[in-house]
Amino acid sequence: MKAVVITQPGEPEVLKIQERETPLPKPNEVLIEVKAAGINRPDIFQRKGNYPPPADAPQDIPGLEIAGTITAIGKEVTQWKTGDQVCALLGGGGYAAFAVADAGHCLPVPANWTFVEAASLPETVFTVWQNVFRLGKLKNGENFLVHGGSSGIGITAIQLAAAFGANVYTTAGSDEKCKTCQNLGAKRSINYKIEDFETVLKKVGADVILDMIGGDYILKNIRILNPDGRLVYINAMKGGKAEIDVTDLMKKRLTLTGSTLRNRNADFKTQLAIEIKANVWPVIAAGKFKPIIYRTFKLEDAAKAHQLMESNEHIGKIVLEI
Repeated sequence: MKAVVITQPGEPEVLKIQERETPLPKPNEVLIEVKAAGINRPDIFQRKGNYPPPADAPQDIPGLEIAGTITAIGKEVTQWKTGDQVCALLGGGGYAAFAVADAGHCLPVPANWTFVEAASLPETVFTVWQNVFRLGKLKNGENFLVHGGSSGIGITAIQLAAAFGANVYTTAGSDEKCKTCQNLGAKRSINYKIEDFETVLKKVGADVILDMIGGDYILKNIRILNPDGRLVYINAMKGGKAEIDVTDLMKKRLTLTGSTLRNRNADFKTQLAIEIKANVWPVIAAGKFKPIIYRTFKLEDAAKAHQLMESNEHIGKIVLEI
């Protein structure tokens, strides 16, 4: 099969097409003929040598989410059959013509969605469900702030939070991106290049904040959190260090937490998939969540897809078509 391989740590040009053996599914896995694969920020980190995959995942083929057709199943798999159309969360290996996935980490392609649209779901939906709703415990009527609102995580968090009745606020880096965020359900989107989100939001405050920025955002987040607020980290692109006065946390009874998904065990991800199918798939079926695909690339053009992601020009998801 054809696969995109990280030939060495470095810039996008290190991604090369190579021939690899088609993987065989283990007893608990399915083999998927990949039709589309989502591009995610962790793929960039892995390409640069900063985010090693789990030991049981392909070590040099990136890709954390795919959509396609099941062509073979392991002997222990009962919930899927060959021919089923699924999207799946992977530990790696998605940039390829075929990939294996844990059967418990697959979800059906939503009705009337293309493979490209479905491939934009797993990594972002799993991440948002875990961090916004499980850790953040976001409730109907609460104020929710997500930074990087036009990213794949951002557009997912905005739509799901709004669908579950939260008041959504976000930051983004241009007026166009802010407009997109508001069209997706944000009450207010703040262009961080011309406005300070702390100044804008200090009167209404936030009950839950999802942050992937870090740096000088850390203390600003803490200052605008309402009593009993929850601050959840999934990345720290501007740095992970800040000097925090813990009495600020104590006075307002704040929770500061975060998580990564890739290194969690299979049972944990299976439980997430069960919850997502029960809670998120009905939102999709009701038309309250739509995919935002910025651009697609051929598998051979994976380097160009990475260049686009690193430019931060995109709004929504970048996807490889295979």
